[in-house]
Amino acid sequence: MNDEAQQTLDDATAVLRSAFAGDGAGVVGTFDAVVDRSGLAGAYGVAWCLAATMLGDDAPAGGAALDFPGIDQADYDTRWVARFVSACANDDADTGEALFGAAAADGLLPDCLLTLAGSTIATLRSRSD
Repeated sequence: MNDEAQQTLDDATAVLRSAFAGDGAGVVGTFDAVVDRSGLAGAYGVAWCLAATMLGDDAPAGGAALDFPGIDQADYDTRWVARFVSACANDDADTGEALFGAAAADGLLPDCLLTLAGSTIATLRSRSD
């Protein structure tokens, strides 16, 4: 693993620690630190890592369909997370990058990343039950 990949993994771990503790400010603070150090590309890498964590090691490769009843009526951040995780499941980095860029342009990226972190924690907790 190269230094950049290790840094991304370390940052994702820090986000998850904060999310597990219910520390939303810590989640946002970690993402802010990543952006300060590595730009939006760094934050994208951490978000992609969180989505991959949510999917788990046993996720089938490719061909995932977004099947989320009422997705069009959900809040922006919820729709974004569903679509971003679907892009990750399909290994569709172009769509993931487009979603990430759109959320940043809309000024909603912090909300989306906070929801992604919370969804990842909820998924990990449900697996341990």
